Amino acid sequence: MASQTQRKVPVAHTITTIGGTPPQEAMVDKIVKAFTITPEYLEEITQHFLSEMKKGLNEEDQTIAMIPSFVEGRLTGEEVGQFLALDLGGTNLRVVLVDLQGRGNFTTKSTKYKVSDSLKTGDVKDLYNFIADCIDSFLTEHNLDYGTADIHLGYTFSFPVYQSKINRGLQKQWTKGFNCSGAIGKDPVILLQDALAKKHVPVLVSALVNDTVGTLLSNAYSKPDTNAGIIFGTGSNGAYIEKMSSIKKWKGGPTSSDEMIINMEFGAFDNERVVLPVTPWDNKLDRESINPHKQIFEKMISGMYLGEIARNVLLELVDRTLLFEGYSSKELNSQWGFETTYMSTIEADQGDSLKETHRVLSSSLNIPKVSEVDCRIVKRVCDLVGTRAARLAAAAIAGIARQSSSVQNGCDIGIDGSLYEFYPSFEQRIEQGLVELFPDVPDINKRIRLGLAKDGSGVGAALCACVAKKMAERRPSV
Repeated sequence: MASQTQRKVPVAHTITTIGGTPPQEAMVDKIVKAFTITPEYLEEITQHFLSEMKKGLNEEDQTIAMIPSFVEGRLTGEEVGQFLALDLGGTNLRVVLVDLQGRGNFTTKSTKYKVSDSLKTGDVKDLYNFIADCIDSFLTEHNLDYGTADIHLGYTFSFPVYQSKINRGLQKQWTKGFNCSGAIGKDPVILLQDALAKKHVPVLVSALVNDTVGTLLSNAYSKPDTNAGIIFGTGSNGAYIEKMSSIKKWKGGPTSSDEMIINMEFGAFDNERVVLPVTPWDNKLDRESINPHKQIFEKMISGMYLGEIARNVLLELVDRTLLFEGYSSKELNSQWGFETTYMSTIEADQGDSLKETHRVLSSSLNIPKVSEVDCRIVKRVCDLVGTRAARLAAAAIAGIARQSSSVQNGCDIGIDGSLYEFYPSFEQRIEQGLVELFPDVPDINKRIRLGLAKDGSGVGAALCACVAKKMAERRPSV
């Protein structure tokens, strides 16, 4: 397992004593109750998650979509060659050259390009013209010239897609702050290939890869017992290896393997609000988001949203004159003004004085009056929001493990994303949730082995392009 010490992730320091006035204490108790998930409640959420997985495997258009990836079988670790990967799905666009060297070894060269807000919400053609320009610049920057042969590229597309082949699919919707017009119902591979062709860029988009599928593949290249790839970062999603016999809705004909990777799209889990502990502060975030009533699970466990949930709680405390003597600031009053990175700093703060917490509140957020009690209340709120996210993440992992019957023999789970990589104690809180969900399994965290799949979306997409190239060579019509 990738340990916190290896990754140098700070430990969260929890406080239980606030030392506030009776009204402050009463309100904090109310907040604690709203965000606490007991072991029994966590089991109930996991059971519902598992039942929704089965629905998605059996029928189309379910809340957890359970989309077949068309990536069949498992990797050997001996795949070799140079492939490009394109990763679109968050703040940055990333172009990566991956040199697969066999035996699980590889090297990478990459460049990031910032995607502006106007590109995220404008015409999709403008977005793809920008992407084609970035790929062209990358090839020039690294002096990549393969003569007359096109360079194979795996396109990590971190949004819901109805996939019909390894290199074909129709976009279902946007998530994670994107809302470009002209994309829904279109094939992202064709949109990208057309933009590349217009600019005469010698690249063949040979695989369409969800970032979780890529994370699974990159982890499996060096860890053959990998059963799932998960993203806990700006957004959240999961993929895992499923038996073809369990994919009742499959209509794609015969396959070369009895297993296929499923892109779950679990961010939409419980959009119906049946089981999740949705608070008024979650509802406020949801209705003010660009996609209200969608992706509610993602909004409760992802780095893009945790700071905003905490901000909503803090503003109610301010409104009740229970925090900062009723004072706020322009920064705290602004949507997304309380960043999840602030939560990380505050969660890691230790000692009675909570100097780092005070610094964030007074310097970064410009709040004029901050007492020690204020700091303790804010720290408690961050702890509650962060812990709930990790426990819900544990429910998803447990659901996957139960569905794939991978607990008995053990499995590796590759996890990518800034939240998992950097947020204090996020991994330990997931592991504690797994201990509670598998009380009869000794050493559950040695059987379900979590590990950081660094650069999963890039390397995994390249591996998928490698697989697609082999498929194309075997079956030229594909």
